[in-house]
Amino acid sequence: MARSERGYDPGKKTKGRKRHVIVDTLGMILALVVHAADEQDYNGAPLVLSALWKKMRRLKVIFADAIYGYKNLPEFMESTLGFAIQIV
Repeated sequence: MARSERGYDPGKKTKGRKRHVIVDTLGMILALVVHAADEQDYNGAPLVLSALWKKMRRLKVIFADAIYGYKNLPEFMESTLGFAIQIV
Protein backbone atom coordinates (compact mmCIF):
# COMPACT_ATOMS: atom_id res chain seq x y z
CA MET A 1 0.00 0.00 0.00
CA ALA A 2 1.32 3.41 -0.94
CA ARG A 3 1.85 6.06 1.70
CA SER A 4 -0.47 8.37 -0.24
CA GLU A 5 -3.42 6.22 0.84
CA ARG A 6 -3.49 7.82 4.27
CA GLY A 7 -6.00 10.45 5.19
CA TYR A 8 -7.48 12.41 8.07
CA ASP A 9 -10.89 11.67 9.59
CA PRO A 10 -12.06 14.92 11.23
CA GLY A 11 -14.92 13.16 13.03
CA LYS A 12 -12.60 10.80 14.89
CA LYS A 13 -9.64 13.23 14.79
CA THR A 14 -7.31 10.51 13.52
CA LYS A 15 -4.86 10.15 10.65
CA GLY A 16 -4.32 6.91 8.80
CA ARG A 17 -6.46 4.27 7.16
CA LYS A 18 -9.88 2.70 7.56
CA ARG A 19 -10.47 -1.01 7.35
CA HIS A 20 -13.71 -2.53 6.14
CA VAL A 21 -14.00 -6.13 7.26
CA ILE A 22 -16.77 -8.61 6.57
CA VAL A 23 -16.85 -11.59 8.90
CA ASP A 24 -19.11 -14.60 9.22
CA THR A 25 -21.06 -15.45 12.36
CA LEU A 26 -17.96 -17.10 13.85
CA GLY A 27 -15.79 -14.04 13.26
CA MET A 28 -13.83 -15.52 10.36
CA ILE A 29 -12.75 -12.88 7.82
CA LEU A 30 -14.56 -13.18 4.48
CA ALA A 31 -13.46 -9.91 2.84
CA LEU A 32 -11.21 -6.97 3.74
CA VAL A 33 -10.56 -3.58 2.13
CA VAL A 34 -8.30 -0.78 3.41
CA HIS A 35 -8.52 2.85 2.25
CA ALA A 36 -7.62 6.36 3.41
CA ALA A 37 -9.27 7.58 6.62
CA ASP A 38 -10.80 10.61 4.91
CA GLU A 39 -13.25 8.40 2.97
CA GLN A 40 -16.65 7.87 4.56
CA ASP A 41 -17.68 4.38 5.65
CA TYR A 42 -20.58 4.22 3.21
CA ASN A 43 -18.18 5.03 0.35
CA GLY A 44 -15.87 2.15 1.28
CA ALA A 45 -18.65 -0.37 1.71
CA PRO A 46 -19.21 -1.03 -2.02
CA LEU A 47 -15.51 -1.89 -2.34
CA VAL A 48 -15.56 -4.58 0.32
CA LEU A 49 -18.98 -5.86 -0.75
CA SER A 50 -17.78 -6.23 -4.34
CA ALA A 51 -14.74 -8.16 -3.10
CA LEU A 52 -17.06 -10.43 -1.11
CA TRP A 53 -19.40 -10.91 -4.07
CA LYS A 54 -16.51 -12.19 -6.21
CA LYS A 55 -15.88 -14.94 -3.64
CA MET A 56 -19.35 -15.76 -2.30
CA ARG A 57 -22.19 -15.12 -4.69
CA ARG A 58 -24.60 -17.35 -2.77
CA LEU A 59 -24.92 -14.97 0.20
CA LYS A 60 -28.32 -13.37 0.56
CA VAL A 61 -28.25 -11.25 3.76
CA ILE A 62 -25.57 -8.98 5.23
CA PHE A 63 -25.92 -7.57 8.77
CA ALA A 64 -24.41 -4.10 9.10
CA ASP A 65 -23.98 -1.08 11.34
CA ALA A 66 -26.36 1.89 10.95
CA ILE A 67 -23.87 3.99 8.93
CA TYR A 68 -24.19 1.52 6.05
CA GLY A 69 -27.88 2.34 5.62
CA TYR A 70 -27.07 5.73 4.06
CA LYS A 71 -26.41 6.94 0.51
CA ASN A 72 -28.39 4.29 -1.42
CA LEU A 73 -26.12 1.49 -0.27
CA PRO A 74 -29.00 -0.94 0.40
CA GLU A 75 -30.34 -0.35 -3.12
CA PHE A 76 -26.85 -0.84 -4.62
CA MET A 77 -26.41 -4.09 -2.73
CA GLU A 78 -29.76 -5.53 -3.76
CA SER A 79 -29.79 -4.41 -7.40
CA THR A 80 -26.12 -4.95 -8.25
CA LEU A 81 -24.90 -7.70 -5.95
CA GLY A 82 -28.10 -9.45 -4.93
CA PHE A 83 -27.42 -9.03 -1.18
CA ALA A 84 -30.06 -7.73 1.21
CA ILE A 85 -28.82 -5.57 4.09
CA GLN A 86 -30.22 -5.66 7.61
CA ILE A 87 -29.16 -2.83 9.88
CA VAL A 88 -28.47 -4.04 13.44
